[in-house]
Amino acid sequence: MLIGCKKVSWRLVTLIHRRFNRISQPSFHPPFPPPPPSFPRQRTSTPLHLLFSSSVTRSLSHSAPLTGLMDLKEVLEVLEQLAPLSLAESWDNVGLLVEPSKPHPIKTILLTNDLTEPVMEEAEAMSCDLIISYHPPLFRPIKRLVQRDWKQRLAVRAVEGGMAVFSPHTSWDSVKGGVNDWLVAGLGSGQVSVLSQALGSPPHSHKLEFTIRNTEELKTIMEELKTADSRTVLQHSVLSSDSGGVHVSVTCCDSALTPTVQTLLRHPGPSQSLSILQTQKPPLPGHGQGRLSVLDQPVTMTTAVERMKSHLGLSHLRLALGVGKSPESSVCTVAVCAGSGASVLNGVGADLYITGEMSHHEVLDAVARGTSVILSDHSNSERGFLSVFRERLAVRLPDSVTVALSKADRDPLEVV
Repeated sequence: MLIGCKKVSWRLVTLIHRRFNRISQPSFHPPFPPPPPSFPRQRTSTPLHLLFSSSVTRSLSHSAPLTGLMDLKEVLEVLEQLAPLSLAESWDNVGLLVEPSKPHPIKTILLTNDLTEPVMEEAEAMSCDLIISYHPPLFRPIKRLVQRDWKQRLAVRAVEGGMAVFSPHTSWDSVKGGVNDWLVAGLGSGQVSVLSQALGSPPHSHKLEFTIRNTEELKTIMEELKTADSRTVLQHSVLSSDSGGVHVSVTCCDSALTPTVQTLLRHPGPSQSLSILQTQKPPLPGHGQGRLSVLDQPVTMTTAVERMKSHLGLSHLRLALGVGKSPESSVCTVAVCAGSGASVLNGVGADLYITGEMSHHEVLDAVARGTSVILSDHSNSERGFLSVFRERLAVRLPDSVTVALSKADRDPLEVV
């Protein structure tokens, strides 16, 4: 038994050492920074490098159990670390979309941009346990599961095959080091900024300010507030104290606002001086939709097209030259948004837009402003990121889990 324990311990140390080395040498970007499920309080001043270190440590300590197996919940925790679902757009349908009724170890994961019937056949052939589909195959509300609708057929097949289905979609677009950072890197290095800034959720969304007579009354009020809602943690601070009384600030979340106000209004001081402020959501630096890059080395439009063909693995792209521009015009600034990016790119000042698709009139508007446009078709602007994500996911999972890229996944449109 002692010999066996030594072998297991040595294997575990070797596995962690190998993974740490792979994490420390990324290909084009560092692994996703520590994800912020909720934005830290402004009083917190933990350095970013310490947050990153603790994130890596958590990932390693949870990703290689002695059994070498992981269940669905553990894999979902890793996915959340890489790109928190809170970064997704409010209209999106992200996360776990299909969950098997019988829990079982995750041995095979298939990455795909779209879950289509050919991809499902591929998943069934490899006895897949989890399909990660960038685009959510289930988006609109479903009232029935029947064979007439192809997406409903896929959901039924996933359930019958015991396969879970997960979709990250716009959380991958938004996260720092995600799809849009990968896309803009195709033109080379530059000073990159976010076009549509992601916002965090403050720990407390309301601030209540009021005046009381003395600190003894404050103690009484705080005890009453705790009794009124024992589940909520309230924070208070004394703003100032003068002849007019003690000026106090209390912060609380949405659910605690009503009982907090009701309690305060029972006291004469707060009832006459109470003011309620709503705190703003803090920005999450580096996270958000779309990217703008000021290139370190400007390129010609011809070079930009060739670089993006190589980056996306395509033989053809569609190009609309801005008014007054030629194939030899210089590109100094580029704005990108994976997928259908017109709503994010609209009005952004740049020499070049890169996205998957835009409508005819949206292209005309950009061209009229002197901005050239490169279109790759929708999923072609996203699919290449899957291979990058595969590496980032694989190093966080035990060797018993196979992470595969779909060979059947492709954009429905092709040049003929």
